[in-house]
Amino acid sequence: MTSSYERIKSECKQKGVLWEDEDFPATQSSVFYHQTPPFTFQWKRPHEIVSNPVFVNDASAQFDIVPGKMGDRWLVSCLGVLYLSKGLFYRVVPADQNFDKPYYGVFRFRLWWCGEWLEVLVDDRLPTINGKLAFLQAQNTNSFWPGLLEKAYAKLHGSYEALKYGTLLDGLADLTGGITESISIKVDSNILIRPPLLHNLLDTTSIITCTINNGTMTQIRNQTEALPNGIHVGINYRLCSMDKAETIMGDTVQLVRLRNPLAQTLSKSSNFNGDWSSFSNSWERVTMNERNRLIEQLDQGEFWMSFFDMTQTFTHLECVHLDSDTARDEPQLADKSRRWLMRLYQGAWKRGVTAGGCRNNPDSFHINPQLQLFLSEKEDVIISVNQHSVLEPKVIGFTVYNLNSVQNINGCLSKNFFKKHKSLVNSQYTNSRQISHRCSLDPGRYLIMATTFEPAEEASFSVRVLGSTIRLALLETQTMLLLDPFPLLNSNAKITIDSSNNNNNNGISCSTAQYEPVFMQLADDQRTLNCFDLQELLEACLPNDYIRSCASIDVCRQVVCLMDKTNRGRINFNDFNKFMINLKTWWGVFKMHTKEKSGILKAERLRDALFDVGFQLSTDNISILILRYMRRDGTLRLADFISAILHLTMAFELFKAKDTNQDGIISMGMTEWIKSVFMC
Repeated sequence: MTSSYERIKSECKQKGVLWEDEDFPATQSSVFYHQTPPFTFQWKRPHEIVSNPVFVNDASAQFDIVPGKMGDRWLVSCLGVLYLSKGLFYRVVPADQNFDKPYYGVFRFRLWWCGEWLEVLVDDRLPTINGKLAFLQAQNTNSFWPGLLEKAYAKLHGSYEALKYGTLLDGLADLTGGITESISIKVDSNILIRPPLLHNLLDTTSIITCTINNGTMTQIRNQTEALPNGIHVGINYRLCSMDKAETIMGDTVQLVRLRNPLAQTLSKSSNFNGDWSSFSNSWERVTMNERNRLIEQLDQGEFWMSFFDMTQTFTHLECVHLDSDTARDEPQLADKSRRWLMRLYQGAWKRGVTAGGCRNNPDSFHINPQLQLFLSEKEDVIISVNQHSVLEPKVIGFTVYNLNSVQNINGCLSKNFFKKHKSLVNSQYTNSRQISHRCSLDPGRYLIMATTFEPAEEASFSVRVLGSTIRLALLETQTMLLLDPFPLLNSNAKITIDSSNNNNNNGISCSTAQYEPVFMQLADDQRTLNCFDLQELLEACLPNDYIRSCASIDVCRQVVCLMDKTNRGRINFNDFNKFMINLKTWWGVFKMHTKEKSGILKAERLRDALFDVGFQLSTDNISILILRYMRRDGTLRLADFISAILHLTMAFELFKAKDTNQDGIISMGMTEWIKSVFMC
């Protein structure tokens, strides 16, 4: 199958033109979508900017990317981390692209987006100001991969302006396909990071960086704040290794080897100048052999710093954890002793179906997707939830429950489970695209609930779990009929239908016998009614306008189709009596689930209400009912509820009639299938 990239090149070759991307046009709105642009941008192709553009300058191993007048420093820092990992870099930036002829003006990049690797195509028209690139650019070479990759990233976000609100952790996740984690180095004066933890992190297929994040906007687009020791705020320094310096006095100093990915873009006076830097007096404390041993490990842009100074200088470790498949392409991670195993689930929060909100919503929390996590041994696992809403992100988080004491889990856990059991792990709730949390878990089973903060908010999402001995499975409820005999087969002598919309005891009690004269008046000579006669009868006997809404022609058609066994489209008085008895029961269930406002059932409670009637439904089945019966405001009225019950009743009746072997499998021809669809 021909890829879009090859198809575009073929079409441009036939037409003799350079490609113009209609999905991300060279217009002002592609740069600034909400705000008024501060400049008038001219869109130019690389050949119009320099005489000899190159895509990637392999001759220069140094990273010399700067933000330009309008670019974002956080994205430069992301690219700096990526560029130091060549295997990951060429996964994102395919090397088989250049400006040599034949040339068609199209480039492709691969980004981790919405839970999968996505190929993004862009043309080479880039926004400029006074003939110079307005955003990311190479400082000392004619490389154009930074500007073109930035354009591909802006295309996914909708505009260059949207990148202003990006974060380094999100960027690293998108560029590497890894799970990002921010670990505080200290809280107040208490140091949380110890050498054993760093050794453990360095032994895994993870990229570890150190950064200063003081919670304020410390960086302008092309300028960063430097501390007295030369460390810059907002730059992610790569943590390469750890070592110990043996001093002349016989003691040891724990050292960490760091690399500044932006060393070539900053002045030499901005290099680290603290203890154990290149010209520090600290080296006088060790022998020449020890000094040479440590200095020989340093590469361009790297330096040693004591572990203690690291904990006093940096505020966070920002890590990118790569699963074994992703890390396989990165030579720097090939010798790691611990390799992450990743498990992925992709789902969606759907209003009324799986969008139950956080634990603050006890009546709907349980309808969120429920993921069961299995561990064979005690270990640290990293759980990450990534929402696929970019332009209007939701506030998201997740909760973990221990299931080791729960027996016989056959489907989704009910509302009662969450009322009786305390959560084990609770993440923060934030409107970030990704939220991750590290936790140490014993062997056994656990439940992961990824949620939005408020119910009824819709978005797609991915859950990823990293560990060593993990399995992940979605809990799903099997569709079945719970009550036997079926409610519609019950019959009583009397009915009671509440004449108000309130949950009180005001109602009317009467014998169905009083409706028989009206029934017979409308009936034919065989004492039966069709759907139109039934509608007239219900409008006469139902006590108020609200309950009378069940007398719609659609509901009446359903009642007749369900109860008519002769295919004449007519029912007798006994059928009418059964319907009225069950209508009273269903009305009682409906009232029980309409707590906030009588007469209005929130879609999130439909599954529980139908369960009380006798239907256990899978997520797919409840989703179909929600699409069919939910109103614009996310609720159902009594008539909708009754229609849904009749719909399900007919479906189960038809299946039961065809399931002659009672093995849950039926065979139907096309004519029978179409007939059954119309019957429901």
